[in-house]
Amino acid sequence: MDVPAAANVLGTLGAVCWSIQLIPQIVINYRRHNATGLQPTMMMLWAWAGVPLGVYNIVEEFNLALRIQPQILTVLSLVTWIQCFYYEKRWSICRSLALVVPVMCLMGGVQAGLIFALRHAKERDMEWPLILMAVLAAALLAAGVGSHYVDIYLHRTVRGISFIFVAIDALGDVFSLLSVVFEPQIDALGMIIYGTELVLWMGVFACGAYYNLIPWLKRKYGKRIVPTSSDTAQTGDTTANTRTTSIALHDLPSSTSVFRTPSAELDVHRQRSAHSRMGSVVHLPSRVA
Repeated sequence: MDVPAAANVLGTLGAVCWSIQLIPQIVINYRRHNATGLQPTMMMLWAWAGVPLGVYNIVEEFNLALRIQPQILTVLSLVTWIQCFYYEKRWSICRSLALVVPVMCLMGGVQAGLIFALRHAKERDMEWPLILMAVLAAALLAAGVGSHYVDIYLHRTVRGISFIFVAIDALGDVFSLLSVVFEPQIDALGMIIYGTELVLWMGVFACGAYYNLIPWLKRKYGKRIVPTSSDTAQTGDTTANTRTTSIALHDLPSSTSVFRTPSAELDVHRQRSAHSRMGSVVHLPSRVA
């Protein structure tokens, strides 16, 4: 359906949501002067995802908001990515800028070149280059979200994931998806790009319901299961092996990071434990001869 006003408004809302979900992380890193728990790989994947997504949206002549949206995603993702080096690896500002500025220029140059090339290909009725851009955009966005699935599978927990900002990101996908629907012609590949990430975020919410909501409901309304003697013996043998991983991880408070993953949360817990052990050794009273 062709509703230009609705397409622009929805596209703008999608761009705003994608900005809101990254800007707080940048501010958090700045205020606490660290980027503990963040995955630089995830940020870089999203930064590169903005390149084929921008190419596709511009060549397909989507509304202005959807053309600008990938540029916002790339810039904010790169800022978050370089913060990991600046704060965690103690890089200087000059060294950080010497890395991120050329990367940003490279991405901009690649996108500009591809836009000219794919416009020429489109004029010659070549469809596969645009299909390739759509596949790359969807794959890179999905790979960024997929890091959460790996950690959830390995640690059997969603502790550390901020579902508020996951919801904002997913809402950005919803608005962008609807914006594509209100374009003069419904673009199936554009819907697939935003729909793929939306489905993956919905899966993260499902994992949150499985690991957090359902156990909470069972504790509040369900019947407590009394363990048998055989169950007690089996669980007793495995408690020592899991105490330092899953149990410790579940006991951790929720993260103040936007995109911290369970494995990163576990790393933070280990770092804190190591610091506390070092502090206890330092403050031991000396023996009197």
